Amino acid sequence: MRHFLNTASIALLAATMLVSSAAQAAPLWLERKFIPTPELVDPIFAQNSDTKTVDVDHSAFDSLLETYLVPEPGTVSRVKYSDITAADRAALGSYIASLEAQDVTRLTLDQQKAFWINLYNAATIGLIVDQYPVKSIRNVKVDGKGPWDLPLVTVNTVDLTLSQIENHVLRALFDDPRLHYALNCASIGCPNLAARAYTAETLETMLENAAIAYVNDPRGAAIEKNRLVISKIYGWYREDFGNTADTVLAHLRRYARGDLAAALANVTKIKKHRYDWALNDAASRPEG
Repeated sequence: MRHFLNTASIALLAATMLVSSAAQAAPLWLERKFIPTPELVDPIFAQNSDTKTVDVDHSAFDSLLETYLVPEPGTVSRVKYSDITAADRAALGSYIASLEAQDVTRLTLDQQKAFWINLYNAATIGLIVDQYPVKSIRNVKVDGKGPWDLPLVTVNTVDLTLSQIENHVLRALFDDPRLHYALNCASIGCPNLAARAYTAETLETMLENAAIAYVNDPRGAAIEKNRLVISKIYGWYREDFGNTADTVLAHLRRYARGDLAAALANVTKIKKHRYDWALNDAASRPEG
C-alpha cells in the first residue's frame, strides 16, 4: 500500500505534542508554522469523473447522526459518544468500510468533496468512541501517535490519517475555506458537526449555512470590550482565508449577520484568537 508522510506532517505531530504538553498554548505564529502545506498526498486523488455515474450511500451516517447528535443551533452541538452502542459502532465501521471500497476517481468533484468531508467526520467519531472516555481529542494516543497522525482509513489503496484527509486531500484539491466549517474535530471550539451527511446535491447550501452559523457564533467571531476575538482556525489556516488580517476580516464580513455585521463594519484589527479543545461530549454538557 502506498503511504505518504511529508516533513510538514512530521512537524505537525511534533508541534501537537509540544502544545499538548505545555501548560499554556504556544503563540499562534508558532502554531501556524506547523500547519502542513496543502500538497496532494497521492496523484490518484486528482482524478475525477465529469458526470455522475455512481451513487455514494451516506444513509448509515445520517442514521447515526440522527440518533446521537444533539444539535444546538446558535451554540455547541454535542455528540452522545457514551450512548453509541456496540451495534451502532459496528454500523459506523461498515459505513466507513463502504467509503473505503469506493473508487473515488469515478466520483464527480462535488461527490468527492462530500465524500472526504463525511469520511473525516465519521472516522473522527469512530476514533473518539474507541478511545472513550477522553476529555479532549488531543488526549488520544495510540502506539505513540496522536489522533491526526494515526492511519485510520485506506482509499484507493492509500493509507490516510485525519491530517492527510484534511491537508493533503481536501485543502490540496479544493480552494474553499468553507471546508473548515464542515470538518468536525470533536472539540467545542470546532464548527458544529452537521446534522446530516454532506452530499453533492446539498453541498453548496450546507457549506454556506455552516459558514454563517460559525462566524455568527462566539466561537467563530465575537466583539468583546469593543475588540474582535476570533477562532484560531482563522490563524492556523490564514492562507486559506487570503493570508492577511484584512482578507480574514473580509471573509467574516461576508458571513456576519445582525449586530456582528454592524460591528465588523468598523473593525480594522483582530485583537485575539482562541480555541476550546474540550470534547464536544453530550455527557459533559453543562446543566441549566
